[in-house]
Amino acid sequence: MHSEVAHLELLAEIDTLTRALQRWSGAAPSWQQAQVCGALIRQLLERAGTVRVRLEAPLIVATLGGTGTGKSALINALVGRELVASGRQRPTTHRPTLICRENLTPDLLGIDPAGVDLVHGDSPALSDLVLIDCPDPDTSETAEDAETNLARLRRILPHCDVLIITATQQKYRSARVAEELAAAAPGARLVFVQTHADTDDDIRNDWQAVLGDQYEPGHLYRIDSLAALADSQRGIVPRGEFGRLVDLLTGELAGTAANRIRRANFLDLIDDTLARCQERLDGSLPAIQRLAQAVSEQRTRLGARLADRVEEELLAARRGWEMRLVGRVASRWGFSPFSLVLRLFQGLGGLVSSALLFRVRSTAQLALWGVFEGARNLQQFRARRHADHTAQRALGDCWTEDELRESALVLNGYVIEAGVDRQPADASALASEAAEAGHRFAEQATTDLDALVERVADRHAGWFTRWTYEILLVAMVAFVLFRPAKNFFYDSWIASESAPVLGLDFYLVSAFWLLLWCTLLLWRFTGRLRRGLKREIRRLVGTWRGAAPAVGLFESLQAECDRAMQFHSDLAGLREQVNRLRVQLDLPNLGRRR
Repeated sequence: MHSEVAHLELLAEIDTLTRALQRWSGAAPSWQQAQVCGALIRQLLERAGTVRVRLEAPLIVATLGGTGTGKSALINALVGRELVASGRQRPTTHRPTLICRENLTPDLLGIDPAGVDLVHGDSPALSDLVLIDCPDPDTSETAEDAETNLARLRRILPHCDVLIITATQQKYRSARVAEELAAAAPGARLVFVQTHADTDDDIRNDWQAVLGDQYEPGHLYRIDSLAALADSQRGIVPRGEFGRLVDLLTGELAGTAANRIRRANFLDLIDDTLARCQERLDGSLPAIQRLAQAVSEQRTRLGARLADRVEEELLAARRGWEMRLVGRVASRWGFSPFSLVLRLFQGLGGLVSSALLFRVRSTAQLALWGVFEGARNLQQFRARRHADHTAQRALGDCWTEDELRESALVLNGYVIEAGVDRQPADASALASEAAEAGHRFAEQATTDLDALVERVADRHAGWFTRWTYEILLVAMVAFVLFRPAKNFFYDSWIASESAPVLGLDFYLVSAFWLLLWCTLLLWRFTGRLRRGLKREIRRLVGTWRGAAPAVGLFESLQAECDRAMQFHSDLAGLREQVNRLRVQLDLPNLGRRR
């Protein structure tokens, strides 16, 4: 029951990891290195299919070594019979020989039957194992050979779960064998065996030092294959180093251990593939980062240009903003003497228009008044529209086609360096992106400007400011009204010596000074509004002086950079998942690639 649950768990882990790899490879951006990594993962997933096919099959153990290292003799010793031809000095294996029990066929193991020679045996060692005697990788072959030993070897090795690496005193440093071992090791567990123990010195310490940089060799065995075969044929129980090797293959690697080994091999192969992907992506990621930085720099440059233009337009149109601020402050103060002055100041044009209307005496004069009133309303409408859409209006004047083209040319150089598959942007695409960016910024600018007006109005509509101006205005009105009131009620009626009533010239002079006082108060108050508005405009434009106004420009290129960096980041997560699964494995003492 426990083995069945473990088997189901194995299937679930392989399926989960396979789906994660499929999603990652399918999300590869149009970045050349990412596309290569996606192709590598797709080839790996094809290998995963063969892993699932072999989950129920016996463990496949193959021999790999140079010519004359005793691969075939070792196979014969393991099965206890001479099933394959062997020779110590000359190559005897030109095609992979698959040795298995009667009820197994190569296609059940995911192997092409046409690529191997099949040999059936009834040895106890074959109850849980399938042995493959591989061709020699270092055999000299003629050009007339239809297929080389090396090609046949490379085709069969991906199907093997455990590789027995055979070597002799003369062959353990073979460069060709080392190359093929390096290629096959990520998908298999390794057993290192020194053969010809009867004639060669013990090289295991030196061999372990040679392997140490790239492999964890585990226990290195030293055996005499021919003597072991002779013992087996005489019915002698395997002993010594050969006995330990037989115990490993037929005992420790039997049953559920086979599935754990396959899982470990598959995880090693995934980790090796992901490591190669990591190496590729790490080498090219700085170019992607430089491209993303270049996009940000070009957006900042164009955004600063746009912010300068908008600031110039806003300051040029501050008259409209001042009138809006005056109206906001007056509406917050409600009805009071100074708020009345503010409302009169704001509606001065309407008062002049009304005065002209009262002097109309003919149809021609009425037509002239209509022209005046229409022009005044049109001017107000234009002022409001100019103030509301200053940012949007500035866009068209700021980003010329030449400026956009210059930025695109700079970025195309970074695109080529980064290896991003992207066509250079044409004029229509740049214009469309600029229009979209302008529309987004205009909406944001309008919201920010409305908030600016509210802040300035709040700052200048406080109770201290209000009562200061109210008291100054009321004091002037009281001062102006005190003397005519005293002259009329006291000096002319009650005083012992009556004084004449003040004439019209006095009231004209008083009205002049009252108007001048109101003007001074208005000048002082609107000056404060103007300075506060100017500071807030510059502060707001300072927040725009960056990449934000141009955030819509080169959006597709920025998206490719984001996808590339996310693709690289997801790779680290996949490797962490693989390493976590590898740590959980409980495997026999087998060698593997570091």
